[in-house]
Amino acid sequence: MDDSRRDFLKKASIASLGIAALPVLSAGVRAVSEHTASTSLQWGMVIDIEKCDNTALAAAAQKACHTEHNVPTVPEALKEEEIKWIWTEAFPNVFPEQAHAHMAGKLSEKQVMVLCNHCARPSCVRVCPTKATWKRQSDGIVMMDMHRCIGCRFCMAACPFGARSFNFSDPRKYMDKDKPANTTYPTRSMGVVEKCNFCADRLREGRLPACVEAANAIVPGAMLFGNVNDENSEIYQYLQNNHTVVRQLNLGTGPSVYYKV
Repeated sequence: MDDSRRDFLKKASIASLGIAALPVLSAGVRAVSEHTASTSLQWGMVIDIEKCDNTALAAAAQKACHTEHNVPTVPEALKEEEIKWIWTEAFPNVFPEQAHAHMAGKLSEKQVMVLCNHCARPSCVRVCPTKATWKRQSDGIVMMDMHRCIGCRFCMAACPFGARSFNFSDPRKYMDKDKPANTTYPTRSMGVVEKCNFCADRLREGRLPACVEAANAIVPGAMLFGNVNDENSEIYQYLQNNHTVVRQLNLGTGPSVYYKV
């Protein structure tokens, strides 16, 4: 092997290592810069942890979401088959990187509402072999086409937030009288994955997501929704003037759901 070829291969190897390391080393920086640099529409949500630590509010938000999208109520005995689009978890489980031995008790005991984060760089989309899940370029929503889903569950394994559910059996049998609560939204079948879609159907009609509307009816300002790239929007101004965090920033997926701690 001549020196020129050896030199080329050496440089190529170094470059490939650099490219492979880039997503890990600078993912957090890119997540911030890409969100602020873009002027396109990017829907986002802010959840006030203090205001949303309310059993009635969380139940109302979940009921509104699940009713809107015909999410089945699986019996408690089949907990492992539960289908959920929005739910609550303890703060240390939602933000494990923030948990420590001397964390304030009032924070460690709080229940936090969680859902799909509609990431800027969704890992679920990258692994789907049929493109049943994709990120809309028009507004940043990570969508799910249940008709194209083959049930491989690669997306579930790739999602670091546990935001997807799998229909182990026919979900229609868990709906009241086998009829959808919302006849304008399609029901699903056994063997497909589903998740929150930021109420894309409601957004088309100029309405807020069902969970936001329900939560704010109980505690005004509990949840905020809007275009995080519009400097004139309420949510943009809120993010600029309040301390918020996102889940697993170090993973570089760029969540669009923010939490006011």
